[in-house]
Amino acid sequence: MPHPSSSAHPPLRVAVLGCGVVGTEVVRRLVTEADELAARVGAPLELVGVAVRDVDAERDPVVDRALLTGDADALVDKADVVVELIGGTEPARTLLLRAIEHGASVVTANKALLAQDGPTLYAAADAAGVDLYFEAAVAGAIPIVRPVRESLAGDTVRRVLGIVNGTTNYVLDRMATDGLDLDAAVAEAQALGYAEADPTADVEGYDAAAKAAILASLAFHTRVSIDDVDRTGITGVTADDVAWAARTGHVVKLLAIAERGADGDGVLVRVHPALVPSEHPLAGVRGAFNAVFVEAEAAGELMFYGRGAGGAPTSSAVLGDLVQVARHRVLGGKGPVESSHADLRVLDPGDARTRCQLRLEVADRPGVLARVATELAAQDVSIEAVRQTPPTDPATPGADRVATLVITTHTATERALRATVEAVTGLDVVHRVVSVLPVL
Repeated sequence: MPHPSSSAHPPLRVAVLGCGVVGTEVVRRLVTEADELAARVGAPLELVGVAVRDVDAERDPVVDRALLTGDADALVDKADVVVELIGGTEPARTLLLRAIEHGASVVTANKALLAQDGPTLYAAADAAGVDLYFEAAVAGAIPIVRPVRESLAGDTVRRVLGIVNGTTNYVLDRMATDGLDLDAAVAEAQALGYAEADPTADVEGYDAAAKAAILASLAFHTRVSIDDVDRTGITGVTADDVAWAARTGHVVKLLAIAERGADGDGVLVRVHPALVPSEHPLAGVRGAFNAVFVEAEAAGELMFYGRGAGGAPTSSAVLGDLVQVARHRVLGGKGPVESSHADLRVLDPGDARTRCQLRLEVADRPGVLARVATELAAQDVSIEAVRQTPPTDPATPGADRVATLVITTHTATERALRATVEAVTGLDVVHRVVSVLPVL
């Protein structure tokens, strides 16, 4: 049976909520690519309105001011598909539930909402028989949600890890390439539009944690919320840390990691800065780009790489979802629903197994390394490699000279590594623990 032509089906009414950088780009493409989108969908896409907070604010000329409205409730009530680009939890949550209740399919880029309360939206969409698509919520233009949710539905995913926040990747990259400190690199990212005026969500790891929760939920068929993610941002990373990483053959990256536990019946989800070996593909991810690795039993290792933010790249993911849900409305059927059948336990972060690099300032005396090694052994943590710098003279005359000791451990549990750091900190020969970074 031939597909219906775009002229044979009445237009599908599309409402856009939010008109920031991404919203403006989505509107631009709906207007300028109308004929091509209609051909792909099998029906015209009629933009019936754009909900904004301030209808009088200056806008890109591509946005027809006659379409602007401050009444988002009325707008969603008359739409067949609602594209939500507001961000945050409210009023986005209420508006999307209202749209679903009125029979509209939903496309959203809202990772914070999905990571916090996704099951409520999934259940509502399933009950109403409409689609909920969210490719743009994770890693911008990179197609990662659909491959994990659909292409790998017949496989068993073991691990998902990667760089999912372009802002922090840009900041760490600038610290590595030009020796900038964190504040200077963040200021540069803000000037270029990569970072918000308040960069907290990025540098503290909240944005990456929300994306990690979404990916873990999809990959392991288990409900994982942002509250389940063990999160450490990059605010503690110094220019010295980045320089030392290079000396030991590593690059510092903020990683999101979701993996099955050792026994396979639980999941571990965490976000933290880590030392990535220079030869690893993730070490070469520069600027504001993202990259995600997926490790599955049958498929093996897969890597997805591309621009993780920005109006044009993110609009690509939004329009891809919009075409998909619109075709479902024209041809019948709907996309996949939430899959949480595995219902795996979210494990304690202390159960995660990793290697670690400790950088210590220690007294330059005989036997210091032996004392440190004894504390590691007491926690069942073994040493893989040790590097020591030539000692420097103390600031106080007559005191011990100070050496820097860099210890890379073999794999151990996070719990054991934390106990090790605490024990080493208490030694009288250790002046201070300068940094503790996991090693990929």
